[in-house]
Amino acid sequence: MGVTKTNLFTERQNELAKLAKGLAHPARIAILEHLISSNTCINSDLVQELGLAQATISQHLRELKDLGIIQGNIEGASISYCINPSKWDEIKSLLGGFFDSFSGRCC
Repeated sequence: MGVTKTNLFTERQNELAKLAKGLAHPARIAILEHLISSNTCINSDLVQELGLAQATISQHLRELKDLGIIQGNIEGASISYCINPSKWDEIKSLLGGFFDSFSGRCC
């Protein structure tokens, strides 16, 4: 496998790419939509909601948590997850700036 050339790109470009990769799975989008609509969620609720295996849900939650998009609190034997508000604002700003940079004109 080749070495990535992330040093050729700006910090913003690398951050957008990492974010896009993290969001690039429908299960992660479904998890985020569920967390947004419920404001909080316990891991086992997601298994019932999405119909995916516990291990699969855990893997996607780990990806989202590693990116800082969600945060979790331990409550007994369960972990309660929610959207990380400061990271969510950062994501909105990054993606908004990216999409707003297009003037609407082509060739």
